[in-house]
Amino acid sequence: MRKWMVVAGLALAMGVATAAPAVRAQDMAAAKKEPQPALSPSGEVLQQWNDIGRKLVAIAEDLPENKYDYKPNPESRSFVAQLIHAAGSMYYFTDPAQGKKPHLADDPSRDELKTKAQIVAFVKKCVQDGADLIKSKGDAGMDEQVVAGGPTKTRIRDLALALNEHSGEHYGQLVVYYRINNMVPPESRKK
Repeated sequence: MRKWMVVAGLALAMGVATAAPAVRAQDMAAAKKEPQPALSPSGEVLQQWNDIGRKLVAIAEDLPENKYDYKPNPESRSFVAQLIHAAGSMYYFTDPAQGKKPHLADDPSRDELKTKAQIVAFVKKCVQDGADLIKSKGDAGMDEQVVAGGPTKTRIRDLALALNEHSGEHYGQLVVYYRINNMVPPESRKK
């Protein structure tokens, strides 16, 4: 046993030693490139919006349809209920940002979205509607203040970022559902 540990330790040390020059070379090459300018206010919001949207779409498309109604316990939301909630709540950004009340007072029901194809299309539409709105508002529109249900007005940028966080929290729950089913979510797979 001890001999095996020594051999494993030496192999690990050799691997680190041979990988270190390659890592340093990559770091040096990256350091020679000029840093990119910071994103504009709307560009930053759009990048974050699209990032969580991409993750939600990927997980919606990836999970086998026979796992959509999985619940870790009877009191929990199903996978698909979590997904529909994360996507549908994006209208709590897009609608107030347009001066409207959110048109989805409740999450769409499973009776409305019966198939995987319908659910994936719904998630994609929610994400796209938000991205389109952010683009249309531009940088100046990010500081516009809207009524979003709280006691004070909210800047559009802050509202979008709050919804990004909300969707990200639910995405994290979806990842746990994957792991409970001994599956690796798309973002965690080797590229």
